[in-house]
Amino acid sequence: MRRLLSSIAVLVCCGLASTFGSTAAAAATTSDAPLVTYTAVNGAIPQSLTGVPGDPAKGKAVVLDRKLGNCLACHHMPLAAPFQGNLGPDLAGVGSRLSAGQLRLRIADPKLINPATIMPGYYQVAGLHDVAKKFVGKPILTAQEVEDVVAYLLSLK
Repeated sequence: MRRLLSSIAVLVCCGLASTFGSTAAAAATTSDAPLVTYTAVNGAIPQSLTGVPGDPAKGKAVVLDRKLGNCLACHHMPLAAPFQGNLGPDLAGVGSRLSAGQLRLRIADPKLINPATIMPGYYQVAGLHDVAKKFVGKPILTAQEVEDVVAYLLSLK
């Protein structure tokens, strides 16, 4: 039963974007911009992916977008939003518990921290299976969207 729930959570978390051709996900993943190379150090990506500060308001929009970030499918957050998940950690107060670099790694490629996680890497393209052709080599979020989500999560003190 737990395996079935985990499989369902992965499908929900990824938003089924490639299957149903979500325009929000397609807009974010059809960028031809090359992936920014980053280095994970001690459980964090210490350097910004863009060098541009994230916008917390834009990050909140990504988090709430059920066809893009879809964070609420697995996580509970201190928001007035329906149908919040409880499979992943509660994100209330996450900005007090984790640094920007730690959040950045958890969003970009959480498997570097926990190889068994079911959370997708939102800025990662290697090791994926059954990806629709138009999304091959393209991350779920852009580098700037990752920075925006980091900025928003840091505001949750």
